[in-house]
Amino acid sequence: MAIIYSVLDQSPISEGSSPQEALKQTALLAQQAEEWGYRRFWVSEHHDAPTLAGSSPEVLIAHLGAVTKTIRLGSGGVMLPHYAAFKIAENFKLLEALYPGRIDAGVGRAPGGMPRASYALNEGKKRDTSQFPAQIDDLRMYLTDSIPEEHPYYGMKATPITEHSPPIWILGSSESSALLAAEKGLPYLFGHFINGEGGQHFAKEYRERFMPYKKSKPHIGFAIFVVCQETQEQAEWVASSMDLSLSMGAQGMPSKGTPPPDRAIAYPYSRFEKLLVAENRRRMVVGTPEEVVDRLEELAAEYEADEVMLVSSAYYFNAKLKTFQLIAEEMQKRE
Repeated sequence: MAIIYSVLDQSPISEGSSPQEALKQTALLAQQAEEWGYRRFWVSEHHDAPTLAGSSPEVLIAHLGAVTKTIRLGSGGVMLPHYAAFKIAENFKLLEALYPGRIDAGVGRAPGGMPRASYALNEGKKRDTSQFPAQIDDLRMYLTDSIPEEHPYYGMKATPITEHSPPIWILGSSESSALLAAEKGLPYLFGHFINGEGGQHFAKEYRERFMPYKKSKPHIGFAIFVVCQETQEQAEWVASSMDLSLSMGAQGMPSKGTPPPDRAIAYPYSRFEKLLVAENRRRMVVGTPEEVVDRLEELAAEYEADEVMLVSSAYYFNAKLKTFQLIAEEMQKRE
């Protein structure tokens, strides 16, 4: 079976640019991803994050649906413990009504930001992630209009009422999220770009422990950082911005956005920071089209993956577009 390739965009802001420009670029990338044949285009949720513009995936999905025609759109993902499952169900039912058959409801339990943002989102209360499995059940119940008679909300409808409900995906970067997806009989996307360790093992456990829900079948994917350019030298130049950005983020250093490559290459990395960059590269694939797709196919085989979701950032938007274009063209050569 052919591997599905999709895109996850975090709406990163380049140094000296603006959130408005980053969101315009996300929309342009979605249009190009559709043209180049990618299956899905998902957007992320980050709070109190000055270098990432995507704080509300449902709102952004609504806009993306208006500027695309066929590509599936989804959240990568909604951080469900911050919200009431019923409200999230209605958000996605509304999106499904606007763009029938094109919406994915990807959910996770990560905070999506620093602790102060979590407290603000929960009205000063500590975020309770222990309810996440129950919230998954509730979300499915509301989306599929299957509230049982003994439930106190029996008879209530998540509106608008749609012919079909958007599929729920569980997103995560740990063993527990993989096992939860297996238990619930739901598709699972592992965040290799967050955690470069153990994903292949977690994917195997997911398949082995999968419990079908109404004849559902296991579907496993992984999301990974990519930089692809026509030469290795160009790819390394573009990737230098991500190297520095990730290193700064890991150390809690202030950032004004994705740094330009010239400054990133000239940055005086300490010995520790060089090790950090090397470790971060485990979450990335950088190179020419042939090298990148070869490595993605190797990883897909290790994961026994049905799908690969690509994440990329670059100071220059044209370089970011080039990454996805070159990968798409290389995939088409291999079909």
